[in-house]
Amino acid sequence: MKRFPQIALLPDGKRLHLQDGPIDLVIEAKGGESDVGAAYEAAARRFTGLLDELCEELVELRRAADPIRCPLKGVVARRMHAAVAPFAVDHFITPMAAVAGSVAEEILGSMLRAARLDRAYVNNGGDIALHLTGGEQFTVGLMDRPDHHGVMQTISIEADDPARGIATSGRHGRSFSLGIADAVTVLAKTASQADAAATIIANAVDLPGHPAIVRCPANELQPDSDLGARLVTRDVGAIRESEIDDALQAGVGRAQQLLAAGLIEGAALRLLGETAVVGATGIKTGVLPAFRGSTIERIAHV
Repeated sequence: MKRFPQIALLPDGKRLHLQDGPIDLVIEAKGGESDVGAAYEAAARRFTGLLDELCEELVELRRAADPIRCPLKGVVARRMHAAVAPFAVDHFITPMAAVAGSVAEEILGSMLRAARLDRAYVNNGGDIALHLTGGEQFTVGLMDRPDHHGVMQTISIEADDPARGIATSGRHGRSFSLGIADAVTVLAKTASQADAAATIIANAVDLPGHPAIVRCPANELQPDSDLGARLVTRDVGAIRESEIDDALQAGVGRAQQLLAAGLIEGAALRLLGETAVVGATGIKTGVLPAFRGSTIERIAHV
């Protein structure tokens, strides 16, 4: 039986909902009425069949990425590989680490090719591709953890800021994590880059070998996991405040490396009520209040 995606406006009449299998998008565009309509039509057209395209190359997408050679054929699949390739030299990572952000980018791109928009976003389960012009801005809530609704802080991205992608990773998210972070939110120039970087930084927030951390092979939880038999975090028991700091500092070190390499614009790392923030110089204080300087900033638990 042929599968058809679900395509419908949400009850507010402003946002478009696209869902097919594990891909679940919420889209909003701002502009002239005809442009918004054209953008939504383009998004629906490009979305139809996109999951099938990815499934055709799923075996290769689940393999460790080659940092130089890309054997993938599809546009989205190749974007996924390009996003993870900078990390594949030193880390195990598959193109699947950037799937959500890459899909969001593809749909946003189809909208912008079809219409002139003042502002638009494609939210793929918390991984967001952005378009901003003029005086437009986008405000995002940094979540306490991906499976909860509590917002620990909000930040605003303006049209002249370099970030156009937002992604969150951690042990409570939709995908498995090798680390213990509750949530790592990353800003980057693109959603696919943010997605890949969030995975890498979340994996780095860790206390290897700690007896209070419960881990098990990924393929015992999900037989076809791209992580295979690698140990993923299932629970974090009682750990001391100094150990929380150690784990966060390990993630901060990785985030600062990516910041220096130009792979991210900023990151907020959350673990057991504590938050460390790494940010890039050049992002305006007051526009992104948490991402200032190259500092680490503690934010009270909300």
